[in-house]
Amino acid sequence: MKAVKALRFPRIRSVLIALALVIAPGAAVIGTAGEASAATKISHATATSMFREAGITWSSSGNCSNRNTPTCTSFEQLNLAGAQGAQTLKRASGCALNITGGTETGHAFGTYSHWNGYKLDYSKYTCLGNYIKNNFASIGVRGDGAGQWRSGSGNIYAEEGNHWDVTYYNCGGC
Repeated sequence: MKAVKALRFPRIRSVLIALALVIAPGAAVIGTAGEASAATKISHATATSMFREAGITWSSSGNCSNRNTPTCTSFEQLNLAGAQGAQTLKRASGCALNITGGTETGHAFGTYSHWNGYKLDYSKYTCLGNYIKNNFASIGVRGDGAGQWRSGSGNIYAEEGNHWDVTYYNCGGC
């Protein structure tokens, strides 16, 4: 009897994990604007502490962090899942990560936008590009011509000329 039970549990666990990986990202991606506003927001100080702990750097052309100045790089009102997603990307890829865009004004509008805390921009490094292109699924070209890749968790990585624009719907398996 014990041998039969031991065989059943791994199967049930595998099925539950598979369902979670298939269902959860889709649910997040097709969420509504109401759900978007329910995300856990964090402060700039909390985000920088999380990034520092993971070995992630950040920079701005204006050498500032004011959310209302487009040349700054701010993390004020960043979704917790985005900060965790950056940590997950850093740990999984082993690549250098430098954030060049956060929640500051000056980016495109929309529910899943920088301003609403869903996006981060990263400097374009060979290591990071290779990791994304070798580990995530190519999903075609965005309307503005940027190539896109989707991670297994459903986050979207867009190659925008001189940087990666990442939309975090979740923490990427944190």
